[in-house]
Amino acid sequence: MDEMKIFSGNSNRQLAEKICEYIGVQLGEIFVSRFIDGEICVKILENVRGKDTFVIQSTHPPAENLLELLIILDALKRASAKRITVVIPYYGYARQDKKDEPRTPISAKLVADLITTAGAHRILSMDLHAEQIQGFFNLPFDHLYAAPVIIEHINSMNFDLSELVIVSPDPGRAKRARGIAKRIGNMPIAIVDKRRPSPNQSEVMNIVGDVKNKTVILIDDIIDTGGTLAGAAKALKENGAKRIFSYVTHPLLSGDCLKKIEDSPIEKLVITDTIPLKNKNSQKIEVISVAKLLGEAIIRIHEERSVSTLFI
Repeated sequence: MDEMKIFSGNSNRQLAEKICEYIGVQLGEIFVSRFIDGEICVKILENVRGKDTFVIQSTHPPAENLLELLIILDALKRASAKRITVVIPYYGYARQDKKDEPRTPISAKLVADLITTAGAHRILSMDLHAEQIQGFFNLPFDHLYAAPVIIEHINSMNFDLSELVIVSPDPGRAKRARGIAKRIGNMPIAIVDKRRPSPNQSEVMNIVGDVKNKTVILIDDIIDTGGTLAGAAKALKENGAKRIFSYVTHPLLSGDCLKKIEDSPIEKLVITDTIPLKNKNSQKIEVISVAKLLGEAIIRIHEERSVSTLFI
């Protein structure tokens, strides 16, 4: 088996280090800097010729981290890496997966083309906002879900299962909520029916399902401005929910998102580390790591073993 080399850009080095710690390897040496005019400079500082390489890079914020990823891939390709697997914990531009208006791009497809052209041989990502993005690549694509980590944390909270309801903030996420509800113990689910008057604005309409006097857990893949979750929590409270918790995979936390969460009825917001918090924090926020899940997938890919048991 070829030697494994794992590299990281600047988007989420902390997660990359946790992944390497789980696998038991050192993070590869790479130099990534900026010229005075802002151009990205990359140099791989160790031999990768004939090696099985992995690049860990979330694409948020997308402008700088996506371009940084592409340049790292080009550097590895030109350094004769045998295989390059791109590990994208959070896939940016995933919400631009179709033409929903005239004269608009399909940016998620463009990003897929750029990553492929830059030299990727395989993609590993987590909780895509639009799962059909896998079809934008003519490459093997392993799509993981954060559900095992989320379920483990929910179980550790020792909720009274007789009062627990899993809630999807919109009909499109109902499948994900149903899967988690089933794994916890065939819990009932509810769905928030909302209408979005314009991008980044959500208007909650009504709740489909019984949440009165229940402890509800809101499940979502992305929290951006916080409008969806805060609005959903308000509607759930108005419909009699006793306690409200939320689990979200990708914490973009844009604008005044934290204030919305602080002002909402949500008791605790549990997020993963696909995107680093940096200076954004709140007493309501708890971070759980997906490092072991991604690390196990990387090991199996390297050893040419099945990763299907990681998909739930």
